[in-house]
Amino acid sequence: MNPFFLPLLCLSLAASSDAQTTTPKAKAAVKTPAAPKKRVYPPYPVAPTLADVSYGSHPKQKIDFWKAESSKPTPLLFFIHGGGWQGGERKVAAAMIKPMLDAGISVVSIEYRFINEATADKVVPPVKGPLSDAARALQFVRSKAAEWNIDKERIGASGGSAGACSSLWLAFHDDMADPKSSDPVARESTRLWCAAVDGAQTTLDPKQMRGWTPNSRYGGHAFGFTGDPKIKLSQFDEFYNKRDTILPWIAEYSPYALVTKDDPPIYMNYGAPPALGQEQKDPTHTANFGVKLQEHCKANGVECELRYPNAPDAPHASSKDYLIERLKAPKK
Repeated sequence: MNPFFLPLLCLSLAASSDAQTTTPKAKAAVKTPAAPKKRVYPPYPVAPTLADVSYGSHPKQKIDFWKAESSKPTPLLFFIHGGGWQGGERKVAAAMIKPMLDAGISVVSIEYRFINEATADKVVPPVKGPLSDAARALQFVRSKAAEWNIDKERIGASGGSAGACSSLWLAFHDDMADPKSSDPVARESTRLWCAAVDGAQTTLDPKQMRGWTPNSRYGGHAFGFTGDPKIKLSQFDEFYNKRDTILPWIAEYSPYALVTKDDPPIYMNYGAPPALGQEQKDPTHTANFGVKLQEHCKANGVECELRYPNAPDAPHASSKDYLIERLKAPKK
């Protein structure tokens, strides 16, 4: 037989067999969607002096520490990674480590509980989890000042996105030290020397967000809002509609609401110019946040540098440059 016809004959026999049988065909297996790929961060350029140091009992409450070589106590970069308080990891600090060490600045990069983990721990509102973890980590680091050769005063916070928001929250919040506590870590200060951040959300007030940027969509998850797909209600719309029920939380956890004249100087950097009152390509990281916070800081006598493409009066090209200058500046 011509081999060309063999496949056709097989198909014909198979079809005939199918026509005569009453056995139903088995359903094709349903493919399970592939799990999303976990983001891979670049390795640290320098191994930490101390890695995975616990500052609390939760598995996520860890820090990595790099000690700058110095005979005197060194300034410290306190780095908080971003990821919407829902993702990311402390390795994102990699690009900052060597420049800081070369400048004689020690570095800490922290891990913390995400919104879902804080919710599982029954923390209310959920954003209190990552923010209180950042405060506790800062106090823990200060408690190690003598052992790690750190200048307790000269600690500058930095981070991107949610890490930037956390840094600003620390910068503007009143000191959370409890001098009467039996816990020596809790007696340490949470105040900063400065903060320098990238792509920060400067408010967690949905009314301000929508007023500054009409297509705002971020922040509801911080307070436990999830929306309702059945009625096409987004988490931001629920956040906005129920704003009046969470005003005390906004007053406690929104950086903008905490600004007072005794706050440290800050620096903010954004990748695109602002356009107040207009929809933005990236409303979660728009420079509109920076413009409004800078106005508020100036009104309260707080020094604030704002950088974006073609921004006026922004002499520092990056958070790194600002931090090195501020943390190493002679005392006045």
